[in-house]
Amino acid sequence: MTPDHIDLSLLSQEVGTALSEDIGDGDVTASLIPADTPGMAQVITRETCVFCGRPWVDEVFAQVDRSVHLNWQVEDGQRIDAGTQLFSVEGPARSLLTGERTALNFAQLLSAVATRAARYADAIAHTRTRILDTRKTIPGLRMAQKYAVYCGGAVNHRMGLYDAYLIKENHIAAAGSITAAVAAARHLGDGLLVEVEVESLDQLREAVAAEADRVMLDNFDLDQMRQAVSEAGGKVELEASGGIELDNIAAVAETGVDFISVGALTKHVRAVDLSMRFVEA
Repeated sequence: MTPDHIDLSLLSQEVGTALSEDIGDGDVTASLIPADTPGMAQVITRETCVFCGRPWVDEVFAQVDRSVHLNWQVEDGQRIDAGTQLFSVEGPARSLLTGERTALNFAQLLSAVATRAARYADAIAHTRTRILDTRKTIPGLRMAQKYAVYCGGAVNHRMGLYDAYLIKENHIAAAGSITAAVAAARHLGDGLLVEVEVESLDQLREAVAAEADRVMLDNFDLDQMRQAVSEAGGKVELEASGGIELDNIAAVAETGVDFISVGALTKHVRAVDLSMRFVEA
């Protein structure tokens, strides 16, 4: 999910939904400030992180009040130290106050995802293996989180159920076999990636024979992964998945698999600590 692939209409919808749930029929506390009071604020990070979320922050203030001006000091994907100023924002004080929490919510969440993705990517930088995200995302924020994964230096898996085949245990049972499921996907002729999740080396061999594009090794141990790499012989891409954390991911990558998918990138996140404070203009 590169910046060029952000769906601007979806981004606008995400921001609109977030603002609507926060503002409702009006920001009663901001209304205590005279409408003509100008304001200027600075946003900093209180901890080291990989920053992400600029398009969402911009959209928040654009929807709140188009007269608000932001001056950015960082870019998405930039590694920054605690205490760094991210941006300043200037405009009607009411508007700054109304947009503050929603803007920070997006930036804190997406920076957390980007930071976690960077940690995993850094852990295997000495190998050719790449980190993949999953569909284990916060409902309604998949595009945003996958963009954050990209900003952190990892790679996006399929966006949803529509842009790649991932044939899992229940699909195999319903179709009758891995061979039958892969054949059915090929018959549709839509050119989408065909991936099969396997739980044994025998299933791997069947998936390779069926000419799947990629095979996901579900909860294989390290010896099984090494054997899978040897048996696949480069005929299919191999993706390791299941029970993979920062403390063992380097060993998994060193088996020679092409990808490692990590659901924790998007579902086990702790918001980065950001702060907005009003300053004198």
